[in-house]
Amino acid sequence: MEIKDYKAIEPVRFDNEVAKGVAGRVLIGKADGAPNFCMRLFEIAPGGHTPRHTHDWEHEMFYHSGQGEVYGNGQWNPVGPGSAVLVKPNEEHQVRNTGTEPLMLLCLVPSGAPEL
Repeated sequence: MEIKDYKAIEPVRFDNEVAKGVAGRVLIGKADGAPNFCMRLFEIAPGGHTPRHTHDWEHEMFYHSGQGEVYGNGQWNPVGPGSAVLVKPNEEHQVRNTGTEPLMLLCLVPSGAPEL
């Protein structure tokens, strides 16, 4: 068993035209000996967003704090603390922070997907 404090993991920051105000951390991944899944934590600054994209694998997101929207099924959908989202394979999606505080979410992807 391995137990970590997420704050001890240095974030990878994304801040450009495609992804704005995003900090990502791999909480549990290949380096930890996790053979099947990768758990990531994303913190999106107010006004920030992830890139709009698709990929061949599903992933799950759980929103911990803040307010935002997730793009899916051709429309923007509100999310906040306690929201759980399944993104199906090849589904176009994007997350944006619509609030005044950081939007924090956990994201699980299968092994073989990029960890960040």
